[in-house]
Amino acid sequence: MRSTLSTPPAIPAGTLAASPQPTLSAPGGLLLRPWEPSDAAVFLAAYQDLEIRHWHTRQPASEDQVREWFEQYRQAWAQETGASWAVTHGGGEVLGRIAMGSVNLDDGVAGCAYWVLPHARRAGVASRALTALSVWALGEAGFHRLHLDHSTRNHASCRVAVKCGFLLEGTKRSDAVHSDGRHDMHLHARIRGDERSS
Repeated sequence: MRSTLSTPPAIPAGTLAASPQPTLSAPGGLLLRPWEPSDAAVFLAAYQDLEIRHWHTRQPASEDQVREWFEQYRQAWAQETGASWAVTHGGGEVLGRIAMGSVNLDDGVAGCAYWVLPHARRAGVASRALTALSVWALGEAGFHRLHLDHSTRNHASCRVAVKCGFLLEGTKRSDAVHSDGRHDMHLHARIRGDERSS
Protein backbone atom coordinates (compact mmCIF):
# COMPACT_ATOMS: atom_id res chain seq x y z
CA MET A 1 0.00 0.00 0.00
CA ARG A 2 1.41 3.39 -1.03
CA SER A 3 2.00 5.88 1.74
CA THR A 4 0.51 9.37 1.56
CA LEU A 5 2.79 12.11 0.27
CA SER A 6 2.94 15.57 1.78
CA THR A 7 3.43 16.94 -1.75
CA PRO A 8 1.75 15.86 -5.00
CA PRO A 9 3.72 13.41 -7.14
CA ALA A 10 5.69 14.94 -10.00
CA ILE A 11 4.18 12.28 -12.28
CA PRO A 12 0.93 10.68 -11.10
CA ALA A 13 1.00 6.88 -11.00
CA GLY A 14 -0.48 5.42 -14.16
CA THR A 15 0.59 8.31 -16.40
CA LEU A 16 3.31 6.42 -18.28
CA ALA A 17 1.58 3.05 -18.41
CA ALA A 18 -1.59 4.61 -19.79
CA SER A 19 0.06 4.63 -23.22
CA PRO A 20 2.37 2.19 -25.03
CA GLN A 21 6.09 2.81 -24.67
CA PRO A 22 6.79 5.54 -27.23
CA THR A 23 8.98 5.35 -30.29
CA LEU A 24 11.33 8.36 -30.35
CA SER A 25 13.00 9.97 -33.35
CA ALA A 26 16.52 11.41 -33.32
CA PRO A 27 18.51 13.26 -35.98
CA GLY A 28 20.26 11.33 -38.70
CA GLY A 29 17.48 8.82 -39.19
CA LEU A 30 17.72 7.25 -35.74
CA LEU A 31 14.62 5.67 -34.26
CA LEU A 32 14.39 4.51 -30.66
CA ARG A 33 11.84 1.71 -30.43
CA PRO A 34 10.93 -1.02 -27.93
CA TRP A 35 12.88 -4.23 -28.32
CA GLU A 36 11.35 -7.00 -30.45
CA PRO A 37 11.93 -10.77 -30.12
CA SER A 38 13.72 -10.73 -33.48
CA ASP A 39 16.39 -8.46 -31.94
CA ALA A 40 17.57 -11.20 -29.57
CA ALA A 41 20.52 -12.34 -31.70
CA VAL A 42 22.02 -8.89 -32.17
CA PHE A 43 21.45 -8.03 -28.50
CA LEU A 44 23.28 -11.20 -27.41
CA ALA A 45 26.09 -10.53 -29.89
CA ALA A 46 26.57 -7.05 -28.44
CA TYR A 47 27.75 -8.59 -25.19
CA GLN A 48 30.54 -10.42 -27.01
CA ASP A 49 32.16 -7.03 -27.59
CA LEU A 50 34.97 -6.56 -25.07
CA GLU A 51 34.14 -2.92 -24.36
CA ILE A 52 30.45 -3.59 -23.68
CA ARG A 53 31.41 -6.58 -21.52
CA HIS A 54 33.87 -4.46 -19.58
CA TRP A 55 31.48 -1.63 -18.69
CA HIS A 56 28.28 -3.73 -18.35
CA THR A 57 28.81 -6.62 -15.96
CA ARG A 58 25.24 -7.99 -16.20
CA GLN A 59 25.29 -10.04 -19.40
CA PRO A 60 22.82 -12.42 -21.04
CA ALA A 61 23.90 -16.01 -21.62
CA SER A 62 21.55 -17.01 -24.46
CA GLU A 63 18.95 -15.70 -26.87
CA ASP A 64 16.27 -17.23 -24.66
CA GLN A 65 17.54 -15.18 -21.74
CA VAL A 66 17.60 -12.06 -23.92
CA ARG A 67 13.93 -12.61 -24.75
CA GLU A 68 13.27 -12.96 -21.01
CA TRP A 69 14.98 -9.60 -20.53
CA PHE A 70 12.81 -8.10 -23.28
CA GLU A 71 9.73 -9.33 -21.41
CA GLN A 72 11.11 -7.77 -18.22
CA TYR A 73 11.52 -4.49 -20.10
CA ARG A 74 7.89 -4.70 -21.23
CA GLN A 75 6.77 -5.35 -17.66
CA ALA A 76 8.94 -2.51 -16.36
CA TRP A 77 7.10 -0.08 -18.63
CA ALA A 78 3.72 -1.44 -17.49
CA GLN A 79 4.83 -1.11 -13.85
CA GLU A 80 6.40 2.31 -14.48
CA THR A 81 9.79 1.27 -13.14
CA GLY A 82 11.86 1.61 -16.32
CA ALA A 83 12.08 1.44 -20.09
CA SER A 84 14.57 0.16 -22.65
CA TRP A 85 14.84 1.06 -26.31
CA ALA A 86 16.69 -0.37 -29.29
CA VAL A 87 18.55 2.47 -30.98
CA THR A 88 18.02 1.73 -34.66
CA HIS A 89 18.58 3.15 -38.09
CA GLY A 90 15.05 3.94 -39.24
CA GLY A 91 13.54 1.22 -37.07
CA GLY A 92 15.55 -1.58 -38.70
CA GLU A 93 19.25 -2.16 -38.05
CA VAL A 94 20.07 -2.09 -34.33
CA LEU A 95 22.93 0.28 -33.49
CA GLY A 96 22.72 0.31 -29.70
CA ARG A 97 20.62 0.43 -26.59
CA ILE A 98 19.39 3.21 -24.33
CA ALA A 99 17.48 2.71 -21.12
CA MET A 100 15.81 4.55 -18.31
CA GLY A 101 15.73 2.99 -14.83
CA SER A 102 15.59 3.82 -11.12
CA VAL A 103 12.32 5.58 -11.92
CA ASN A 104 10.84 7.61 -9.08
CA LEU A 105 7.53 9.09 -10.20
CA ASP A 106 6.95 10.91 -6.92
CA ASP A 107 10.12 12.97 -7.36
CA GLY A 108 10.16 12.89 -11.17
CA VAL A 109 13.65 11.37 -11.32
CA ALA A 110 15.16 8.58 -13.42
CA GLY A 111 18.56 7.20 -14.42
CA CYS A 112 19.89 6.62 -17.94
CA ALA A 113 22.28 4.09 -19.46
CA TYR A 114 23.44 3.28 -22.99
CA TRP A 115 25.76 1.27 -25.20
CA VAL A 116 26.56 1.35 -28.91
CA LEU A 117 27.67 -1.52 -31.14
CA PRO A 118 31.29 -1.33 -32.35
CA HIS A 119 30.50 -0.56 -36.01
CA ALA A 120 28.28 2.38 -35.04
CA ARG A 121 30.67 4.12 -32.63
CA ARG A 122 32.21 7.57 -33.13
CA ALA A 123 29.22 8.65 -35.22
CA GLY A 124 27.22 10.42 -32.52
CA VAL A 125 24.72 7.59 -32.06
CA ALA A 126 24.79 7.61 -28.25
CA SER A 127 24.57 11.40 -27.97
CA ARG A 128 21.70 11.67 -30.45
CA ALA A 129 19.81 8.88 -28.68
CA LEU A 130 20.41 10.31 -25.21
CA THR A 131 19.30 13.76 -26.35
CA ALA A 132 16.09 12.32 -27.84
CA LEU A 133 15.36 10.40 -24.65
CA SER A 134 16.09 13.48 -22.52
CA VAL A 135 13.82 15.76 -24.55
CA TRP A 136 10.94 13.29 -24.21
CA ALA A 137 11.55 12.46 -20.54
CA LEU A 138 12.02 16.06 -19.36
CA GLY A 139 9.21 17.29 -21.59
CA GLU A 140 6.20 15.17 -22.52
CA ALA A 141 6.84 12.46 -19.89
CA GLY A 142 7.05 15.01 -17.08
CA PHE A 143 10.34 14.08 -15.40
CA HIS A 144 12.31 16.83 -13.65
CA ARG A 145 15.77 15.22 -13.36
CA LEU A 146 17.71 12.57 -15.26
CA HIS A 147 21.00 11.19 -14.02
CA LEU A 148 23.64 8.78 -15.23
CA ASP A 149 26.93 7.47 -13.97
CA HIS A 150 29.98 5.95 -15.61
CA SER A 151 33.45 4.87 -14.61
CA THR A 152 35.90 7.74 -14.33
CA ARG A 153 37.98 5.71 -16.82
CA ASN A 154 35.17 5.59 -19.41
CA HIS A 155 36.05 8.78 -21.24
CA ALA A 156 33.74 8.09 -24.21
CA SER A 157 30.69 7.87 -21.95
CA CYS A 158 31.74 11.07 -20.20
CA ARG A 159 31.93 12.90 -23.54
CA VAL A 160 28.42 11.72 -24.43
CA ALA A 161 27.01 12.88 -21.08
CA VAL A 162 28.58 16.34 -21.30
CA LYS A 163 27.58 16.80 -24.95
CA CYS A 164 23.97 16.05 -24.00
CA GLY A 165 23.87 18.61 -21.21
CA PHE A 166 24.38 16.22 -18.29
CA LEU A 167 26.50 18.27 -15.91
CA LEU A 168 29.17 16.54 -13.85
CA GLU A 169 28.03 16.64 -10.22
CA GLY A 170 30.75 14.65 -8.50
CA THR A 171 32.66 11.41 -8.05
CA LYS A 172 31.27 8.38 -6.24
CA ARG A 173 34.31 6.62 -4.82
CA SER A 174 34.69 2.88 -5.42
CA ASP A 175 31.00 2.71 -6.35
CA ALA A 176 30.84 0.02 -9.05
CA VAL A 177 32.50 -3.23 -10.03
CA HIS A 178 33.70 -3.74 -13.60
CA SER A 179 35.62 -6.62 -15.15
CA ASP A 180 38.91 -5.37 -13.69
CA GLY A 181 37.67 -4.51 -10.21
CA ARG A 182 36.14 -1.53 -8.43
CA HIS A 183 35.88 1.84 -10.14
CA ASP A 184 35.17 5.37 -9.03
CA MET A 185 32.10 6.66 -10.87
CA HIS A 186 31.28 10.09 -12.23
CA LEU A 187 27.72 11.25 -11.55
CA HIS A 188 26.10 13.48 -14.19
CA ALA A 189 22.61 14.96 -14.28
CA ARG A 190 20.38 17.06 -16.47
CA ILE A 191 17.32 18.79 -15.10
CA ARG A 192 14.37 20.37 -16.82
CA GLY A 193 15.41 23.80 -18.04
CA ASP A 194 19.10 22.97 -18.46
CA GLU A 195 20.53 23.96 -21.81
CA ARG A 196 22.18 21.18 -23.77
CA SER A 197 25.82 21.76 -24.69
CA SER A 198 26.56 22.17 -28.38
